[in-house]
Amino acid sequence: MKINTLGRRAVLGLSTIALAAGMLGSSVSLAQDVTIPIIVKDTTSFYWQIVLAGARAAGKDLGVTVPELGAQAETDINGQISILENAVAGNPAAIVIAPTERTALGAPITEAANSVPIIGIDSSAESTAFTSFLTTDNVQGGRIAADGLAAAITAATGKAEGEVALITNSPNAGSLEERKQGFIEQLAAKYPGLTLVADKYADGQAATGLNITTDLLTAYPNLVGIFASNLIQAQGAGQAIAENGAAAKVALIGFDSDDKLVGFLKDGTIDALVVQDPYRMGYDGIKTALAASKGETVEKFVDTGANLITTANMNDARSVELLNPKVN
Repeated sequence: MKINTLGRRAVLGLSTIALAAGMLGSSVSLAQDVTIPIIVKDTTSFYWQIVLAGARAAGKDLGVTVPELGAQAETDINGQISILENAVAGNPAAIVIAPTERTALGAPITEAANSVPIIGIDSSAESTAFTSFLTTDNVQGGRIAADGLAAAITAATGKAEGEVALITNSPNAGSLEERKQGFIEQLAAKYPGLTLVADKYADGQAATGLNITTDLLTAYPNLVGIFASNLIQAQGAGQAIAENGAAAKVALIGFDSDDKLVGFLKDGTIDALVVQDPYRMGYDGIKTALAASKGETVEKFVDTGANLITTANMNDARSVELLNPKVN
């Protein structure tokens, strides 16, 4: 009898273990079945590849499937709207998105938020439906750029005076308009000797930034500084400065970084870069989206930070980390 009782207990114990294991396996399976797409502005840009790398790492760490979505150019507004609508139709747990254009994406994001939590990253949109928003304080980023430009001009000429120009990648992109705002406000507040003589919009192409900068050098022979407010336009402006041998005369501040811009920083073509933390935006975007999908309380706004990197500090540990992010 004891043997039979023990046998029954053993069988019962094994059954309990099997049930628990089955439940655990089911829980793991459910975690792995959680899908949170991330939609960036441009999947081909190095900046957005860093964002995607952070999201990919978060998906791996958290056991979440993270489809990496986005158009082929930041100017493809309708393309991003279609991608968002298709993502919602897939019934994901949440969606992370960097809106390409703040007005056009406002209504689609509001509509999407009726079905799924929407986490915004990088750029704003005219919607109050974001569950959380993770971004650089881009107004402050513009101020940092103005400070960096004034410092570079002062280092070259002994005073923060002269004509300067601003090149923005494309009209009505939330983050870029905020950088423009901060830059212009800071010039007015702190550097009355610097006069903004040109405020140009490009079309999302580095070649356009090159042409605009070349034209500026001709049209304004007394130009002492340029702020190119995103990676693509900084590439074009840097190329123009290099081709025209203007680095000694015209200070250039860029925004974001890749190998080309780091090269320009090293050789003095660019005086400084305002660098964000796109990897963190991607990683924490997915992490926040997962928490929101579970009904957890998340912060409404998270400032992911911006740093001015110059030739003098580019080898500091934090600068190296930001300039050489992991993209695999």
